[in-house]
Amino acid sequence: MGRFCSMTKPKKGDKKLLFAWAFYDWANSVYTLTIASTIFPIFYAALFVNNVNTVQIIGFDIKSTALISFVTAFTFFIITVLSPILSGIADYIGNKKVFLKFFCYVGSIGCIGLYWFSLEHIYISLLFYFFGLIGYWGSLVFYNSYLPDIAYPEQQDDISAKGFSIGYIGSVILLLFNLTMVMKPKWFGIAGNENEAAIMAMKYSFVSVGIWWVLFSQYSFYFLPKGNTKKKKELKNVLINGFKELNIVWKELKENLRLKRFLYAFFVYSMAVQTIMLMAVFFGEEEISWADNNEKTMGLIISVLVIQIVAVLGASLTSKASSKFGNINTLIGINMIWVFICVFAYFVKTPPEFYGVAAVVGFVMGGVQSLSRSTYSKFLPKTDDTTSYFSFYDVTEKVGIIIGMLIYGTIDQITGTMRNAILFLFVFFLVGVILLLRVPKIKVINP
Repeated sequence: MGRFCSMTKPKKGDKKLLFAWAFYDWANSVYTLTIASTIFPIFYAALFVNNVNTVQIIGFDIKSTALISFVTAFTFFIITVLSPILSGIADYIGNKKVFLKFFCYVGSIGCIGLYWFSLEHIYISLLFYFFGLIGYWGSLVFYNSYLPDIAYPEQQDDISAKGFSIGYIGSVILLLFNLTMVMKPKWFGIAGNENEAAIMAMKYSFVSVGIWWVLFSQYSFYFLPKGNTKKKKELKNVLINGFKELNIVWKELKENLRLKRFLYAFFVYSMAVQTIMLMAVFFGEEEISWADNNEKTMGLIISVLVIQIVAVLGASLTSKASSKFGNINTLIGINMIWVFICVFAYFVKTPPEFYGVAAVVGFVMGGVQSLSRSTYSKFLPKTDDTTSYFSFYDVTEKVGIIIGMLIYGTIDQITGTMRNAILFLFVFFLVGVILLLRVPKIKVINP
């Protein structure tokens, strides 16, 4: 019995535990690819016919793409408010896994609920979209916080990159299956005319994402530990103690110059990174000159696949570059590439140009995410309170997304084009580079 327990509960640094942690990326990345990046944007655009691209919400006509930006910003506002409280509580009661599971299941329900998405029932439809988004990003708060718990500093760059790579591979596999179903619905027994069958196949795709997410996450849940269990459990005051934990972390963050300056930089450039990732397909759907709807659908699919495939290579090469040039120098280089992407994207009009931008986006997308996560983990002081520390990381990211999506949606709504919005984002990457240059190369306490 003892031997069995030791096998099922590997220790920090163990390859089985590292793989179990990374495998959650395999489980949840299907959400970002199928729903956030590919099939849902195509499905959402297909709901607007006869060139009518506005939705009436509480008496206002809102541009369809701007609506998604605003709903996404609102969702991240909710996550921003909840995650510090929940992560502080998770560390205090010693069970972060229960919160990871909760958000996983909420997100899965949201994905499955998108099967009933329609303009006639726009409010309940947006609620399911909200559930999917909050489930995915809420679970990341706790998933990311496991990194310093399961891996030693010298392992963190590689395993962080491996998580993203596994996620890209798994999501591409499911996406290819779903795209086959959308393009050839009759092969799967889906009846109706070409358009109706394709729409129904997309709805089935949303359900498949929810099921995939729940099923494959069980492997990670089985091996991942509950979390820090050294603290005394006082359930009566758990909410207050959660705030106390966050207050302590906040004071420590202010006293660590390197960590503080990195967070400033991360806040600024992640604002633009996440906005681009969330709105890239909507941009391609509306701003690129496609010959017809079939070319548009295939073109968007091809561009997303290009992004995902190149992202695997990007995450791996970024990890190697960081070991040679250092994490901060590598992040500076990646941010400079993002600057050129934003400027060039403003002038992109043809499908080949869009594919080229997609390839470059894929290369830097995987790199900037994995390296930012591992860099923050390396800069943390030695502590058992990893969830509360990572809640600050995630709150920083979420607040940035809120601002980025609101700016993007507002510019899109006022000017009527997303080109102006995407161009404006280059400012954030440029400021991010300047802030990264101010991060000390060595740890500095009490500046």
